[in-house]
Amino acid sequence: MPGQDERVYHGATLSSFTSIAMEPLPLVSFALRIPSRMASTLNALQSDSAPDAADMVINILSAQQASIATSFSRPDLHPHPFDTTPYFLSADGLPVIRGSLGAISCKLVAQGIPLHDLGFLQQRQLDAPGDVPTGASKLFIAQVTRVESAAEENLLPLLYHRRLFTSCDTKPP
Repeated sequence: MPGQDERVYHGATLSSFTSIAMEPLPLVSFALRIPSRMASTLNALQSDSAPDAADMVINILSAQQASIATSFSRPDLHPHPFDTTPYFLSADGLPVIRGSLGAISCKLVAQGIPLHDLGFLQQRQLDAPGDVPTGASKLFIAQVTRVESAAEENLLPLLYHRRLFTSCDTKPP
């Protein structure tokens, strides 16, 4: 159990991560299954932090880090994945995983958008609590505040395809 001055970090493996725009603001999006600890944590964030302070770091894992991706994707089997994952802290005190291709510090733009609720998407009205179907997701949009790190040039990205972790065969020229 962490002490009062220690932070508890939450993490998740994203199966969907997309760049939305560079101008006028650099924005990215990702979806998280609900219910999940990560989605709950992000929705509970207060926007009273400094405008440039990041709420989270998105780590882009290398092909050698499939076991790390698995540990962050299975909280039932790995309830504390940061205990066994090497990382250092960003300028905002958030974990950047060592050996990743890079990391992006981000600030959430708003709470997650429920993708299962077309009424919300069309009229901006929330479902009643408890009306979340199995397998539902929320879409999160975040502003990129800083690129944290870049790894060695010879690393390949970790990809998830057809329910398996894989990578590219070779680096592009």
